[in-house]
Amino acid sequence: MMRPFVKSMARKRESSKASGPALDDGVHAALSSALFEGRLTPGAKLPEHRLASIFDVSRERIRKVLHRLVAERRLEAIPQRGVFVPNPSPEEMRTVYQAHRVFEAGVLTQLVQSLDDAILARIEAHLEEERAAAAREDRAASVRLSGLFHILLVDALDNPELSRFLRELLARSSLMVSAFEPARLSLCGVDEHAAIAAALRAGDRDRAIALSGEHFTHIEERLAQGIVERSEREIEEVLRPVSERPDGGGRTRRKAREPASAPAS
Repeated sequence: MMRPFVKSMARKRESSKASGPALDDGVHAALSSALFEGRLTPGAKLPEHRLASIFDVSRERIRKVLHRLVAERRLEAIPQRGVFVPNPSPEEMRTVYQAHRVFEAGVLTQLVQSLDDAILARIEAHLEEERAAAAREDRAASVRLSGLFHILLVDALDNPELSRFLRELLARSSLMVSAFEPARLSLCGVDEHAAIAAALRAGDRDRAIALSGEHFTHIEERLAQGIVERSEREIEEVLRPVSERPDGGGRTRRKAREPASAPAS
């Protein structure tokens, strides 16, 4: 017969197994949100012991989540140094957005030839989502939806290789936007997307390509401004619950054991 203590330990192990993925997802969601909202300073180191203290979990669990974020290309791992928030140089930004301009010009060229009412309806429904996010000033949703607009265009071509390439490119550029674009300027992309969609609807390929190129140039300009404006903040200040911040609203502390919903990426 199993003794009460052993039974208790068995129940704890089972509970740990059940809550493990939820704990991981909670920490992952919190770090992802901080990245997407531009709260973590580009180039900041994310030490395991400090994150473990912030989220009240083990270093092993933090290590697992950091590896996941590195694999998703949201963080950078430097051998013998640790894991860092990416800090792309202006030259890296230039090459990434040059790739965006060249790639989307080809996508739009093909898309004008195969547009139908179903594709146009999907684009318009997506623009409504973007407008709603902008209206409520939801930066995280706006960053996510901005990337999805370009994915929607390439996915309409039904070419898995093209879709895969854009997703890899967006994994880099979305993080640049999250890290550097000033929050007050991050909600204007929907108007530029709507203009591109209108040109497509009119069958005007050249105008759609010109508007797309201007759109990516404007993003680069906003990123350059954000680099100048960014400020240094400690990760504890960025990641700790709102109730513990100087301007907190008195809400009850919620640790990673009560995982928040993960932002889409």
